[in-house]
Amino acid sequence: MVNSHALLHAEHVSKAFPGVQALDDVSFTLQPGQVHALVGENGAGKSTLMKIIGGIYHADSGHIVMDGTEISPQTPGQAHAHGIAVIHQELSLAPHLSIEQNICLGREPRKSGPLTSVLPHATRLIDRAAMRERAIQALDQLGLKLDPSTPVGHLSVAAQQMVEIARSLSMGARILIMDEPTAALTGSEVERLFGVINNFVSPTTGVIYISHRMEEIKRMCQAITVMRDGKTVATFDHTPPTADIIAAMVGRHVDTTKGPSTKVLGDVRLSISHLQAPGVRDASLDVRGGEIVGLAGLMGAGRTEVARAVVGADPMTSGTITLHGKEVRIPTPAHAAAQGIGYLTEDRKVFGLLLDKDVTENIALASYKTWSKAGFINDSNAREVAVKYVSSLRIKTPSVDETVANLSGGNQQKVALARWLVRDCDVLIVDEPTRGIDVGAKDEIYTLLESLAAQGKAIVIISSEIPELQRLADRIVVMCEGRTTGELSHGQATGEAIMELATQFDHPDTPLAPSEASMTRTSDHVATTTEKSRP
Repeated sequence: MVNSHALLHAEHVSKAFPGVQALDDVSFTLQPGQVHALVGENGAGKSTLMKIIGGIYHADSGHIVMDGTEISPQTPGQAHAHGIAVIHQELSLAPHLSIEQNICLGREPRKSGPLTSVLPHATRLIDRAAMRERAIQALDQLGLKLDPSTPVGHLSVAAQQMVEIARSLSMGARILIMDEPTAALTGSEVERLFGVINNFVSPTTGVIYISHRMEEIKRMCQAITVMRDGKTVATFDHTPPTADIIAAMVGRHVDTTKGPSTKVLGDVRLSISHLQAPGVRDASLDVRGGEIVGLAGLMGAGRTEVARAVVGADPMTSGTITLHGKEVRIPTPAHAAAQGIGYLTEDRKVFGLLLDKDVTENIALASYKTWSKAGFINDSNAREVAVKYVSSLRIKTPSVDETVANLSGGNQQKVALARWLVRDCDVLIVDEPTRGIDVGAKDEIYTLLESLAAQGKAIVIISSEIPELQRLADRIVVMCEGRTTGELSHGQATGEAIMELATQFDHPDTPLAPSEASMTRTSDHVATTTEKSRP
């Protein structure tokens, strides 16, 4: 039945790909003036549904109705014509072009007059003044004070996202579909984005908000639709308890609150004392066998830089690293692996995995010497080990021959973890272990890390999510401006206590986060984002 009062209504939508039923009789309704969350595990069908609404895919069956009239966008351009704009997690801007060029891309205003009236519109000269004015108007809608001539590649990730939204608004978008919009933003940038969303929503507009972050969903959204296995399984027109949302997503109860149990810890496995390195001024921490130590701090605090220095990816300038009670020098990541230190980088897709290689090769990558003789690798042994870890870690893949790029984010992370389990590292440093991973896969990663600690491994977890650290860590070490500012036991680690230590700046003019006044990548701003830009 057509919902004539809805801003957008998807009814009985199905979509199949070879061997996969991506959507199975899915219905979804966005009301005017609403921010409506769409949640579910990776592979639940969220992106497929949004791509159908956005004109990237075409449904096998079902209907899309907007303002009471059925539409069937076959291309993103047709979706734009209906006022639908999809803002993907991977932005689609041209970094070498200016802000104004990106906002008007494909819709550049053209000059007219006696000498141009006989020319087709597309061949007329671009009206630079009109393009600039159109860009300024779009930026003003968001309260952005940016120079329209600035190349987009010079902007912060947050500013680029705002430009993407400005471009959508300049097209007359009435429905914004936002996919993980805060994944790469700081706290202040998230607040700015929320302000933009609130200003955009009106009696004639609405937002479909895709996110794994429950706190954001409960704060911003008036309705929540849950998808699982290509179906819509629940819609809430209020904000229910988080446990209810998660249970609907994964089809089972997931404990998101438990802390680490009482445990007997072993000797100190890794000790870092007064470490100095690029981005690190004075960092110290230690971790014992069987212990999980969290490393907290704001963006730019130096957490990732500590990990990189420990594993030899960046050079130490001073300080000491002690492993099993003996001081060591680690010049390269290969030396770190040889001494039993594994490191999972925060950007698994760029630096942590060989996406174009299969599961076996990725799992065996750090241990090929184990199966090689006279320079020749015994592939059958590597494959046998890969099969074992795919089974024990419940990695969802058709086979160990599957290309890693085709796996979900959670399963890719499990493959990266399996690599170091095969290596049997005594110390494991994990940077942002669940970024971009759905809540069900998060729980599996948490359980895996806790089981490794129970086996006596020493684990350091770097995370920007305070609830994640509170769930996993026995102790939390906090950093600010490249130095450790304090340590909290599990019982002491409230959000307020962590943030108090994370904001102990020793330079009075240092802001809490990148300046709101300027969202361009000045040299100072680049210095605060090295955690995101380095391998």
